[in-house]
Amino acid sequence: MPRFAANLTMMFNELPFADRFDAAAEAGFAAVECLFPYALEPDQVAERLARNRLELALFNMPPGDWDAGDRGLAALPARAGALPATIATALRYAKATGVRRLHLMAGIAERANADSLRAYRDAVLMAADAVGAEGLTLVLEPINGRDMPGYFLNDFAWTADFIDSLPVSNVRLQFDLYHRQILHGDVTMALRAMLPLIGHVQIASVPSRNEPDGEELNWPFLFGELDRLGYDGFVGCEYRPRAETVAGLGWFAPYARSKAA
Repeated sequence: MPRFAANLTMMFNELPFADRFDAAAEAGFAAVECLFPYALEPDQVAERLARNRLELALFNMPPGDWDAGDRGLAALPARAGALPATIATALRYAKATGVRRLHLMAGIAERANADSLRAYRDAVLMAADAVGAEGLTLVLEPINGRDMPGYFLNDFAWTADFIDSLPVSNVRLQFDLYHRQILHGDVTMALRAMLPLIGHVQIASVPSRNEPDGEELNWPFLFGELDRLGYDGFVGCEYRPRAETVAGLGWFAPYARSKAA
């Protein structure tokens, strides 16, 4: 059975971020993820996880100035000097919370630009070395250009080949079914082919990015396919609820942790 992680950046937005951990646990989730945990101190995140018996599945390394349009720094040669500090910040939170995988965002850049490509490879190797020293996995996620125009990493096959080319063993693919369907389609065959590289899975309906209960993809089949493939990682629920979060959790009811567990 898939291990679902509520994405606390996108779900339970009826509440302040600090209160979403409690809400996710009350709704039956045993794990959570988020884009960025940095609004709280590391010990505050750790306390909320512990009191709710939640596992933190994933979060992103600091992406630069998000409000100013930064979507990561890894492929930006002029911003390379900022990377060590962002990696160090992410590791402080990782050590406090017990998270096992961190996502490095690439940024807005042209992949055809040799300087950007070189900067990205250098950044990935730097981050992989740093997180690997702590026994952690680094994940890389292709993101579609409709949601994030100009994002450097926007092709699943290219990303898989890039990961295969690296001289390290702790870099994996973050396979978001929503982004895959928009970019390329052929979700099931890609899952089957890329499973050995996959370190994290995320879901949302296509095209609306709502609950995984309809639209273009057959969600019961895909959840079953993850089981058939033997995928034992987390499935992050990175979707925007149509209305109040709990009201849209009918799809999740068969997978929810019981209150007595």
